[in-house]
Amino acid sequence: MKHKSFLFISCDEAKHICDKAQYHEATSWETFKLKLRYVWCRITRAYVNKNIKLTETIKKANVSCLNQSEKQVLRKNLQNELKNQQ
Repeated sequence: MKHKSFLFISCDEAKHICDKAQYHEATSWETFKLKLRYVWCRITRAYVNKNIKLTETIKKANVSCLNQSEKQVLRKNLQNELKNQQ
């Protein structure tokens, strides 16, 4: 049985906290533990850096989503096409 450390976290836990921190859902204690692991773990550093780049790229992409009426039109068109295929 592994002894869970109070201060040090695993890579998997660091990845989870990194994802939470990206959406501002991590507690200050979790963020502290992530930063502590970040200092000495190259895998965690690589994951955090890739996560930051991904977030910046998505923000720069300026993606817009369909509104409800547009979704409804697409849904009806799809259903009509499926009926025509049968």
